[in-house]
Amino acid sequence: MADINYSGMAAKPDSQGSEPASAASGTGARELRWDIIELLFFAYRDFVGDADQELEAFGFGRAHHRVIHFVTRYPGLKVADLLDVLRITKQSLGRVLKQLLDEGYIVQKTGNNDRRQRLLYATPKGEALVAKLAGLQTDRINRALAGIDAAGAETVRQFLRAMIDRDDPDKVLEAIFGSSKKARE
Repeated sequence: MADINYSGMAAKPDSQGSEPASAASGTGARELRWDIIELLFFAYRDFVGDADQELEAFGFGRAHHRVIHFVTRYPGLKVADLLDVLRITKQSLGRVLKQLLDEGYIVQKTGNNDRRQRLLYATPKGEALVAKLAGLQTDRINRALAGIDAAGAETVRQFLRAMIDRDDPDKVLEAIFGSSKKARE
């Protein structure tokens, strides 16, 4: 993959020939955060790329990773809650979930009180895959945090939490943050 030389890249007009918003001067236009936007794109690409390579050997993709991750982290997760967490449709989840069920990475059980509920659990095989993927991602995170003190690491966590939409915190975020009140702080 070719490297991109950021300093040599000039702002280009958009498809209609006008200058980008950051090029506007004195018009009250906000300065766009190209630096952070592009760092997030590249960080995400490489963060998921480590797992993508591993998943490829199983015939899985990012959707499989997201599903098996949350099912492993939150045993007994309802299918409805998983749909909310991933913000996808039943149809989108269906193919991925079926493959994970068929190949023995996840099992589905009915709820004790409500037999209509479908509760999802990772199998030992699923847990092992998630541990391997999380290990790759943890290694990348640890390399990125090397040389940053505890206060700096907390700033990173605060930044990432602030990037998450909080208008409708889901059950997983509530579990991560401890409560919906904390999630909004």
